[in-house]
Amino acid sequence: MQFDQVSVGKKANVYFDGKCVSHTVTLADGTRKSVGVILPSTLRFDLTTKEVMEVVDGTAYVSINGEAEKSFSAGQSWTVEAGAYFVIRADQPVHYVCHFG
Repeated sequence: MQFDQVSVGKKANVYFDGKCVSHTVTLADGTRKSVGVILPSTLRFDLTTKEVMEVVDGTAYVSINGEAEKSFSAGQSWTVEAGAYFVIRADQPVHYVCHFG
């Protein structure tokens, strides 16, 4: 449950009035990810790049491109292609890792 030998951006990425907060990490091979938390809310993310969202803790209720909502818990993930969107509903804090590309 950790990344070794990474660079971490000092300044947090804060979205939706603080309902989503993350930090960017860059692995030794240049791969970029973000590690963060979504506080209780319903948020829409419009993507410009492909993302794989991995739940680390909590349960996320997700609708991709308007499809039926599905639940994702710790250890599960979903993929959204570039140009698409997803809506995430969190009833409790959801800790996640976002894998880009």
